[in-house]
Amino acid sequence: MKALLPLLVVLLASCTSTTVDEFRQGATGIHSDESVVILGRRHSSDYETRAEFVDCVGERMTTGSDALSVIPEKQFVDAMFPWFEPRTAPLRTRDLERLMSEPVVADKMAEFGVRYMVWLDGFTETSGRTGTISCTVGPGGAGCFGFGSWEDDSTFDARVWDVASLQNVGTISTDATGQSYVPALVIPIPLIARVEANACIRLADQLKQFVNGE
Repeated sequence: MKALLPLLVVLLASCTSTTVDEFRQGATGIHSDESVVILGRRHSSDYETRAEFVDCVGERMTTGSDALSVIPEKQFVDAMFPWFEPRTAPLRTRDLERLMSEPVVADKMAEFGVRYMVWLDGFTETSGRTGTISCTVGPGGAGCFGFGSWEDDSTFDARVWDVASLQNVGTISTDATGQSYVPALVIPIPLIARVEANACIRLADQLKQFVNGE
């Protein structure tokens, strides 16, 4: 089993891939006194963008030499209540323009120093489950035997709104796929493809370059 585990780890790594596509619609750039807010789309009844993924992207964007000032989603939504709740959040830039005509909204935006709003929309889907694992308990102890696998696919879009010009300046899309395995020789050992974590890292790094105007 010890000899098999490194091989499975290599196999798992080789079966994980991430692609990022960028569509730019306008020039970007940001000053040191300006901030970015990352928000998850949750207006659909079918699914909602997980808050954990939104937090992951925001935290990643605050690290590194090209780090940005990012306002935590919960802090922003609470301070802007009720304008950015799921039922009332702007779906288009013209909706944001109407919101900005409200003095209290404009004042709060200025207080936060928001230059860009990034709307994250997406989810992770699991498919292709195969294999079986059976566990037994006997006089000599308990054990599990078998092999299982499945595929995870994380698909996320980030739409970047420039609050200064009230325009959608671009979209960044990321798709991460990976195969996870659970070999069981006495003890099940899950080897999980970190597709959502990989999508977070690649998307956040691309967003930093995009916002900085690189």
